[in-house]
Amino acid sequence: MYINMLNRIKNSILAGKNRLKVPFAKFDYEVAQALVKAGYLESAEKKGRSIKKIIDINIKLDDNGNPKVSDIKLISKPSHKAYKGYSDLRRSKHGYGDYFMTTSKGIMTTIEARKAKVGGELLFEIW
Repeated sequence: MYINMLNRIKNSILAGKNRLKVPFAKFDYEVAQALVKAGYLESAEKKGRSIKKIIDINIKLDDNGNPKVSDIKLISKPSHKAYKGYSDLRRSKHGYGDYFMTTSKGIMTTIEARKAKVGGELLFEIW
């Protein structure tokens, strides 16, 4: 589940590490690729054999050596799902963060979803 992967990313940042490995799941890999595309992760690579696949994640650092990710806040949880139409989408932290959502066209930021005019389930906010 992507919630576990996001918690691992957050914990590794708090521990001062910029590299981690998480168990492979297809949805987790798609979320990691969306984070790479948005510039929060340096890379997310699928490694391993058919039984023991992992995702090797490198967290992107800024010019001062600090991680680009400050915090992650979950919006949709298994007990409460949050859905938004494309006209209701807004920016996060006055443009300093992003909301990620799952749509019929894949996982994308709310800015990309608004341009594509698609709505969906809000997953998390990152800044």
